[in-house]
Amino acid sequence: MRLSGHLIGLLKEYMRDLVEQARQEAQANQSFGFTPGPYRPDQAISDLLAILDDRIESEGVQVGLPEGFLHDMWTLCNEAQAHVKDRVWLEGNVSDPAMTKAGTRELTYRALIDYLETPAESGGEPGTA
Repeated sequence: MRLSGHLIGLLKEYMRDLVEQARQEAQANQSFGFTPGPYRPDQAISDLLAILDDRIESEGVQVGLPEGFLHDMWTLCNEAQAHVKDRVWLEGNVSDPAMTKAGTRELTYRALIDYLETPAESGGEPGTA
């Protein structure tokens, strides 16, 4: 599946929303003295798919999300899992071994976008490595 620049832009917007939400949640938790548990890249991807489902329901046609986009993203995210997990683990351990939810989301989404924008060697399709 080839993702247009418009779809990549929408994904980036949704991802920014999720990172900001995690930052705000961390501030609220900190003010109450709550220490969150570990947060993994697969959880960040699940959160992205959940917000995509919600946005498709509420504004899909208006913002140009094609029919079947959630299913296609689900497939691409499954294909990207190993790549994303390894990259987040590596970058997270280099920069901050005690990653926050916002940090994990940020690294996860950056790795996912890189995966989606990188054509595969075999067929030139983004995200089908």
